[in-house]
Amino acid sequence: MVTEVILAYLHFAAILTFVWFVAKQWTLLRAGPAALDLRRLALSDVGVGLAAIGVVATGVARLAFGAKPLAFYLKNPVFHAKIGLFVLVGLISIVPTMRILAWRRAHKADPAFRPDEAAWRRVCRCVMIELHGIALIPLLAVMMARAIGYRP
Repeated sequence: MVTEVILAYLHFAAILTFVWFVAKQWTLLRAGPAALDLRRLALSDVGVGLAAIGVVATGVARLAFGAKPLAFYLKNPVFHAKIGLFVLVGLISIVPTMRILAWRRAHKADPAFRPDEAAWRRVCRCVMIELHGIALIPLLAVMMARAIGYRP
């Protein structure tokens, strides 16, 4: 019981940290390409990656050591949808990460560098899609916790 509580807490903390960093990216991007703080944007991107690792690590720990048996998760298509959505968000986040890294390198080479409008818009669109995808994950988590979709 104590183990499950600790694992759930750590998992939720990792999820909230992940959401915070993605929202931070969005906030920084809203400044527009001319006013972008590329150093802080790059740091927030690192935060997204580390928090995502935390979400996965604590999620796997909950699968292995949690109160519910592994079959409860593996036999539930809602669980697979939740994991699939998280993976999709992760794949979408590759676009902003690659752009941010390129922008950071260009800015180090030329401090006057500013991203072009089209690339900035694409990164903004990807981060907004990530945020919308992330917003659906709790719905799937609640359904899964209530055994909706579970097939014994």
